[in-house]
Amino acid sequence: MNSMTAYSALAEHYRDVVALGQVSGLLGWDQETIMPKGSAAQRSEWMSALEKVGHAQRTDPRIAEWLDAASAADLTEEQAANVRLIRRQFERQSKVPSALARQIARVTSQAQGVWAKAREAGDFAAFQDVLSEVLTLRREEAAALAEGGNLYDALLEDYEPGMSEPVLAKLLGGLRDGLVDLRGRVAQSGEQIPDLRGTFSRDQQTMIARELATAFGYDWTRGRLDFSVHPFSSGSFNDVRITTRVSESDPFNCFYSTIHEVGHATYEQGINQDYGLTMLGSGVSMGVHESQSRILENQLGRSRAFTGFLYGRMREVFGDFGVPDAEAFYRVVNKLHRGFIRTEADEVQYNLHVLLRFDLERQLIAGDLEVVDLEAAWNERFEKDFGYPVDMPSNGVLQDVHWSVGLFGYFPTYSLGNIYAGELFAKMSDDLPELQGELAQGNTTSALGWLGQNIHRHGSLYEPRDTITRAVGHVPTAEPLLAYLNQKFGEIYKL
Repeated sequence: MNSMTAYSALAEHYRDVVALGQVSGLLGWDQETIMPKGSAAQRSEWMSALEKVGHAQRTDPRIAEWLDAASAADLTEEQAANVRLIRRQFERQSKVPSALARQIARVTSQAQGVWAKAREAGDFAAFQDVLSEVLTLRREEAAALAEGGNLYDALLEDYEPGMSEPVLAKLLGGLRDGLVDLRGRVAQSGEQIPDLRGTFSRDQQTMIARELATAFGYDWTRGRLDFSVHPFSSGSFNDVRITTRVSESDPFNCFYSTIHEVGHATYEQGINQDYGLTMLGSGVSMGVHESQSRILENQLGRSRAFTGFLYGRMREVFGDFGVPDAEAFYRVVNKLHRGFIRTEADEVQYNLHVLLRFDLERQLIAGDLEVVDLEAAWNERFEKDFGYPVDMPSNGVLQDVHWSVGLFGYFPTYSLGNIYAGELFAKMSDDLPELQGELAQGNTTSALGWLGQNIHRHGSLYEPRDTITRAVGHVPTAEPLLAYLNQKFGEIYKL
């Protein structure tokens, strides 16, 4: 078999691998949105069976032969990247026994349902046993992948290839000091900003949420909006679905959750169409993915310019809702507030929520913290960081779905995404002097065009940090994000 024939065979084989992964993702979306509650046990068997087929496809012995032969081929940049990503996945998948992969798929599918019930009941003890099982399985998987190396690095590779725990801890640690300082100065400012009050109907919120999704570039011919307990985006390429949630007393929850998930979705929808059913045809990492959702939600969606537009639209739909003008509305949208929920946190305190999870899950994987002690450790850390105690488990250790489905190593990518978003916004602002004027009209065309050109279209062509470095011209740091936050909230709170 010559080298190009080997590459063709490899690419054709991976069309099925990628397609199976997309089917698995669609089943996950269904489980979170419209699957009947009584179907959970059957669904876990489906997921296990699908993982059995997928794992066999991803570890097919022929892949090694094709990779060796294809390496000698005269490949294009895209083909070489496809080979690199296939090799990375093949080598990782080959280290994990099929029986372990199936057991992880089965247990995490079951654990998700147990978590949902425990969260609703506010009973962490009801979740402990299955979480311990998930943790044991993921530790076992990490040990197989690490081959004597850092267990957390082995898991982190699934979400942020090329990143390591020490580098990440240093990067996020530097962010933490600046955020604690800023939050302290805000608390001492004495500046009072009122809360939004009133009742905002579910139907009217949903209507505006759909308008916001359209304004931020969501292609409805390749997606749909549904509701879930925990908003998320699912799918890739030409089938990308989003969810949101509605509280009739807090329309910002719905609106900004929608914008956030649209950020993920427009990234997937904007990938070069030539990359479909290849390893290039999805976002390169969760950190880069999160940068796309956070820049739309925060730097663009919570800007003075865009909130002025949103204020006018809310007045048209809801009438007078007690906020006198657009400037007051901007301050209300960006108010720092007490709260327990990561996804509802303001820009200044959001990353403190993430860092709490990052530190706890590193201890869990290292064996320095056991599940039986997790709730107490969470509550102690939260009160230390935020200054008030957790009131109930659903607002604390049970609020996120991630650990129930085994996503250890995922949480820090949220803060990494914020750091990347800070870099991208600084560069975008330099490149687009008309940006704020357009946002004041609800027009995101230039911003989305800039992101499409510099991030979206590339998919997984480049490594994650290389993707950001190419876009901004230097290795990313936390400095632009901290500068943006200090400038914005310094002005709002007259620091």
